[in-house]
Parts: sequence; C-alpha cells; structure tokens
Amino acid sequence: DDDLDKLVEDRDHVGGLYPAVTLKVEPQSVQFYADGAGQVTVGWDGLKWAHKHLDANYVGGAPKSAADIVTRGDVVYLRKDDTGTWSLSQVPEAQGALVSLDPLDGAVVALVGGFDYDASKFNRVIQARRQPGSSFKPFIYSAALEGGFTPATVVPNAPVVLNDAANGNVWRPGNYEGDFSGPTRLRSALAHSLNLVSIRVLQALGVDKTIQYDSNFGFTADELPHDLTMALGSASLSPLEMARGYAVFANHGYRVTPYFIQQVLDGSGQTLFQADPDIACEDCALPDPKAGDSPPGAPHLAPAAITPQNAWLMTNMLQEVIKSGTGVRAQQLGRPDLAGKTGTTNDFTDAWFDGFNNRLVTVTWVGNDQPSQTLGAGEQGSQAALPMWMEFMGPALKNVRPADDPFPRPFGIEEARIDPNTGLLVSADDPDSIFEFFETGHLPAKAPDKKKPNGSPDIF
Repeated sequence: DDDLDKLVEDRDHVGGLYPAVTLKVEPQSVQFYADGAGQVTVGWDGLKWAHKHLDANYVGGAPKSAADIVTRGDVVYLRKDDTGTWSLSQVPEAQGALVSLDPLDGAVVALVGGFDYDASKFNRVIQARRQPGSSFKPFIYSAALEGGFTPATVVPNAPVVLNDAANGNVWRPGNYEGDFSGPTRLRSALAHSLNLVSIRVLQALGVDKTIQYDSNFGFTADELPHDLTMALGSASLSPLEMARGYAVFANHGYRVTPYFIQQVLDGSGQTLFQADPDIACEDCALPDPKAGDSPPGAPHLAPAAITPQNAWLMTNMLQEVIKSGTGVRAQQLGRPDLAGKTGTTNDFTDAWFDGFNNRLVTVTWVGNDQPSQTLGAGEQGSQAALPMWMEFMGPALKNVRPADDPFPRPFGIEEARIDPNTGLLVSADDPDSIFEFFETGHLPAKAPDKKKPNGSPDIF
C-alpha cells in the first residue's frame, strides 16, 4: 500500500474526487487503489460514460469494455456517491456557478462559485462577468410590454441585415435553429428564443429607452451595450445580477437587494449584527410620510421596479418556456409553479438557465474561465445549465408543496380569445382560437370576419 500511496499522494482531492491508480482491468469492471479509501471496484455503470475525447466538439464511440477506457497503472479520479457506489470521474475543464435567493427579501440561500474552492478562489457568481445570451431576453420583453406590445403581438421572424457604416461591416444575426418561420407572436418567440424577433422588438422600442427601462432591474447603463446586440444578451453580467433581475418577476415587480449574512453573534450569544433587508410586499402598508420615521419593527419596502401586471405577464410567458419551449426538460420535476429562460452565447462559450418559482430564484451558469474556449457543439443552456438547475431545485423544493395559485393574477389582467396566427381578437365560436392574457385596456384589434378578404394583424 505504501508503494500505491506514492503513485497518488501528489494528486489533490479536487471537488470531492479521489485520485486513484488502476490495479486490475476486468471486462466490465476495474479495481482501483483510491487515496484515502483503499481498494475499490468500479462497475460498468460507473465506467461506460467515458467515451474517448477527440476534440472540443466530438467524442468517440461508446466503449465496449473496460480496457477501452483504462489500463493498469493509469492514475485517474473517482467519485463516491451518497449510496457508497464508486464511479470513474475527472476534474472538469469547464467551470460552473449557481446562486439561489429568496425573491421576497434577497437573502442568498445557496451559492457555488466554482468546482472547488481550494483549486480556485475565484467566485464566479460574484466576480465573473459573462454574456447571458438569451437569458437576458425577458428584460427586453418586459420593456416591450411596457412600450405597448402584448404577448399576442405579431413580429416577423425574418432575416435582419444591418450595415455598420463606421466599420464597413454587415451584421446578419440568425436564430439558433436557422429557421425563418415568418410572423410570430411574442409569447411563442420567447418560448423558442427567436433571436430575430428579439432584435426587431428592440429596434421598435429603441436601445436607449430600453436601457433606461432595464435599470429598474438593477442593471446600469455602462454595463449594457448601446446597440442591438443587447437583444441577444451581449452584456457582461454576473450570475448574481441576473438572479436579482429575475427576482423582480418572481416577487410581482419589486427590486430586492441580495444579501449574504443574516446575523452575527458574539461568544456570549449577543447579536452584533442583524440583517434588515428591504422586502417585496404588496400587502404591506406604506408608512405615512407625515408621521416621520417608520415605527420600530416596520418593514422596509423594496422599491417597485415594474408593474405587477407586467411582472405577472412575463412570469406567465416564462412558464411557457418550460411548458413548450427551450426549458421543457424542467417538466421532469413535476411542478406546475416553475418559470425560466435558457441562455446560450456564440460558439457555445456560455450556457445559462435562470428560473424561479414564488419561493426561490436560481441561476446556473456553465462555461470556461477563458471566454474564448467553447464548451463544445450543442452545449446550450438547456443541455449544460438546465440539468444543474433541476438537480438543485428538485431537492430544494421537495418539501415545498406548490401553491394552488403560485402566481396570483393581479387586478388589471384579463383573458381573451385570439387568432393564433394574427394575434387579433376573435369570437368564442372560432374553432381555431386560443386564449391569451392582456393588460386591461391593451386588447388587440378585433379580427375581420373570415368570410371577408381584408384585414391583417398589426406587425411591428
């Protein structure tokens, strides 16, 4: 054992992984000597995932035997799960981050800044500033609702070509799937993360006006790009900033401030510090300005960021992302109270999922510390970041029964039948109609009688 120890003693235990040397290779199992654990056996279920690495975008075929994976004397890493089962593992090149907070007061309830603190002290939740990709689109869409759009507004999903006269460049953005499906309702465009629709929406709103509006979520003008790439999430933002922004949707429209320390006690149990955060509370009475300071114990109310109606409509649209869009995998959690948005950047360098219910807002990010390094083809938000989000949210909400109405509809929201192709109002007897939600006073025009040839939707 002393000789075996020497083979692995210089390897660090990284992220809970055990350095181990390969002792004996059977057809579908391997015996290892793991530092700190002695001899262990890894069965085929813990080995078969290990396809040969070809490059950043490709791996080889599935291994047929353990000999395709390791040979005697190889030094590898192993993982032991909660049941005591061992599996082959590896120290990842990519990093990840997760932050979860209470949307009612901003309390950070979970934070993981990287794979292993001992290996890297860099906290990617707070210190890393990365492009959020499509996970930023809800802030554009919220501005759109404020600017007169509705979830039923039809926008062309068609090519956009813009000339940069200063640099002589031509910008031809596209959708991830490369499709041009024509006029698309805003709800569907967000669910399926259509880039071209988002760009056209931002064009219609105006970049400067949208930046000013998005300051309501806590973003500053100097960190948002002053051009149409903002619609694709080209800003450089931290996961904590994104969580703060999504909390506005989760708490019905209030901007809370994330905080980390609840209380500090001295050795005798006396309180040295007690957090006193602003809280999001629709039912709390505002203090009377004529009465001077608030009475002791009165809550400090978080500032209203957007209207409750806007927050509810956005949450409802973000639920659609999980019901039928890019976040559909989250349905595996079996909860009706989830909403969120995927995010992927160019060349698969960043993958995000930003999601919430009425109790928790959680943001996950996966990427390399060097933004120029790709995660590999296909490693989009739904593939790389959403599974991590689900693995956290499932246990975190295990004993939290979904409320009968987790996102109560506020006053000023009404439901109406529309034509799914035009977004226009139709009668109750139209067999092709669907229901949509609108702010009161913002219903679309009535569709012309189908027997008449004239009439078309308002297209932005």
